[in-house]
Amino acid sequence: MSNSLCPCGSQKSLTQCCQPIHNNPTLALHPEQLMRSRYSAHVLGLVDYVVATYHPSCEAEQHRDAIAESVHSEWLGLKVLNSEIAPSGEGFVEFQAFYKDEDGEEYCLQERSRFLKESYNGAEQWFYIDGEYPQQETVEIPESAQQPVVNLDKVGRNDPCPCGSGKKFKKCCG
Repeated sequence: MSNSLCPCGSQKSLTQCCQPIHNNPTLALHPEQLMRSRYSAHVLGLVDYVVATYHPSCEAEQHRDAIAESVHSEWLGLKVLNSEIAPSGEGFVEFQAFYKDEDGEEYCLQERSRFLKESYNGAEQWFYIDGEYPQQETVEIPESAQQPVVNLDKVGRNDPCPCGSGKKFKKCCG
């Protein structure tokens, strides 16, 4: 798979994109690079890498089984919506990751991840610390425009997209 396109969606080969970061996480110079490499690690089943790139305060090793379960989902694609390094030095990356569960149902995980850069083993390294899920704004919708309520945990391909575009999920975020 080393000459194929990187799973993170960069349109670069894996060897020119995430694989070097998988071998040495200090090569991720921006939080987006670390986030993309973590997504690729999920696709490639690299549980050790995902655990190692959590911030040490997260004690990810204690949650290895749950992390491994997440890694072993069928990942379908990644869309980066925004990335930045705040004046505080924290990094933020908002993304959508698409996956399929064991029943074949497709989902969209949207998260705004927070990253911290710290000295580790003599080098500066970005670490994933936590993430926030965007809150749905409460808006008064005229009864004539209301659509069926959709459970965000189980969005069907033909359901209205939870992003609010009015399109079917499969034509929007799915």
